[in-house]
Order: sequence, then C-alpha cells, then structure tokens
Amino acid sequence: MGEQPSAKRKKAAKGSTVKPVKAPTENAAATEPTAPSAEPTTKSAKRRDKPAAKRTAKSAKPTAGPAEAAATPAAKPESHLAMVRRARRINRELAEVYPYAHPELDFRNPFELLVATVLSAQTTDLRVNQTTPAVFAKYPTPEDMAAAVPEELEEAIRPTGFFRAKAKSLIGLSTALRDRFDGEVPGNLDDLVSLPGVGRKTANVVLGNAFGVPGLTVDTHFGRLVRRWKWTEQEDPEKVEAEIAAIFPKSEWTMLSHRVIFHGRRICHSRKPACGACPIAHLCPSYGEGETDPEKARKLLKYEMGGYPGQRLSPPADYPGKPAPARVE
Repeated sequence: MGEQPSAKRKKAAKGSTVKPVKAPTENAAATEPTAPSAEPTTKSAKRRDKPAAKRTAKSAKPTAGPAEAAATPAAKPESHLAMVRRARRINRELAEVYPYAHPELDFRNPFELLVATVLSAQTTDLRVNQTTPAVFAKYPTPEDMAAAVPEELEEAIRPTGFFRAKAKSLIGLSTALRDRFDGEVPGNLDDLVSLPGVGRKTANVVLGNAFGVPGLTVDTHFGRLVRRWKWTEQEDPEKVEAEIAAIFPKSEWTMLSHRVIFHGRRICHSRKPACGACPIAHLCPSYGEGETDPEKARKLLKYEMGGYPGQRLSPPADYPGKPAPARVE
C-alpha cells in the first residue's frame, strides 16, 4: 500500500531526499482534502495532479531574453487598417522626396507616349528616349506608322530589343487608330486595351499622363516595391492594381505610380536596395534586405539621387538632375 498523503508532507517538511515529481505551491496544498481516505482513488489523485501539472508547466516556461522580447512586437501581424495608414504615410513622404516625379518617357502628344510605352517593354526608358527621336521624325502620325515597311520600322527600333514583335504591335495599333479612331488615340481604358500590343499598364500610362485620367502603372518596379512594403502579396499585375487601388484615393493613383517607380529606380533596387540611404526606412517592414551602412548605401544611389543624369533627354523644368545623353550606347 502506498504512503499516506500526510506522511508525504511530513517528509517534505523535514527535507527528505525524496525528489518530488511536481513543484507544490500553497494553492496546491490548499486543494488537498482535509480528511483523505486511507486509499485515495485514482480520480481524486488526477484532480490533485492536473492543476499541479499545469502550474509546473507554466513555471517551467523559459523567460524570454532581451532579443526575443524585442522581437515579440514585430511578430504581431499588422492589421489592415495599420497597413493602410502606413502605406498612405509612405506616399506622403515619397511626395516630399520626389516632388518632381514624372513619366520618364519623352513625348509631345498621346500618340508619341503610346508608341514610347510600347517600346519600353523589356528595356529602359533611357534607351527608348534615345531611340524615339528618329522614329517620330520618320513616322509622326498613326497614318505614317500604319504604312511603314516592317523591316524599316524594325531597324529603327532595334536598340529597344524585341524589335520584330514591337514593330508588329506598332503597325497594328497605328492601323487600328487610323481605321477605327480617325487617327486619334482614344482617352478611355476599354478602347486603349483593344489596340494590338496595348495592355492595362500601357493604357494607364497613357490615360494618366496624356489625358489626366487617374491610373496605376503596375510595372516591375511598382509590383516589387508594393510587395516589399507588404501592401499586397499578389503577383498578377491586375490583382496588384486592384488591391493598391483600394488603399489610395483615385486622385492619387497616377502620382503614386511615379513616386513608387522613381523610388524603385533610384534607391530601392531589386538586388541590392540602398536601405541605409532610404528616407522611408523607418516605415519599411523589409528594412535590412539591402545595404544598411549609410556610406556604402549612398554609393548605390542612381540618377539624380546619386548625382547622375536622368532618363529623359528633355526632362521637366523642375527636374533637379541632368538631361540624359542623346547617344544610343
């Protein structure tokens, strides 16, 4: 027969060398029956052991160190409302950093912007700007480009890459403009995306910058940054556009696009962002993915942020950088 509970308490009080299984507390002792039976049942033993086991497990939980305690708030998921507030604050601060943000393609009318945007796929705006002066001189209107000899147009746009596919799209959209829209670029989304080679990104660029119709330009820079800032987890451009459009007022869409793209090209680079030189680092949940040393980070800055020319041959008057070189390298 096992030892009586009262005897166990006496041994513990005398400093017995018997190693207790559980760490008793005053509360645990208070829960014991005042007049236990000679042979306690299994059920009553479980009732005594269960609270003690819970308390033992709780007391055995290790105390978090300073590093773990500091990491605890960061581990808490950000609410949607907090994300929206942070996103809008980033937009406001980017507006102060880039008050001169603008489309970085040279153009004088909607047709030139449409052509330049189609050519900008898979290349830089600088390369497009160095190529389009000769193209626009030879094909100034949709009617002229619709009548172009494919091989000649291909040669004219060769520096932008994928020149055969782009020439086909340019002749196709110019023909559609000539035949369906009296040689004028339409100012609405549905008509623009009906043109050969024109998707939502190109249409929004034209609408926002040639017609003043708000639109989000979800290019590679825009998509990369809004995911880095945890505004969305979407990869599909149309889904990205829909989620970001829900965060900001419509009146902000066009300028937001310029600011985000400017920031992606100048500071928040794809492979090595200049975190140590970033003016919105305090709002970025991905801070530390790039170079955090301020001196080293400053060496990563591009275009006017690094003291170099921009991408436009004819930048706006308030642009603080130098015009891009006209020569195609």
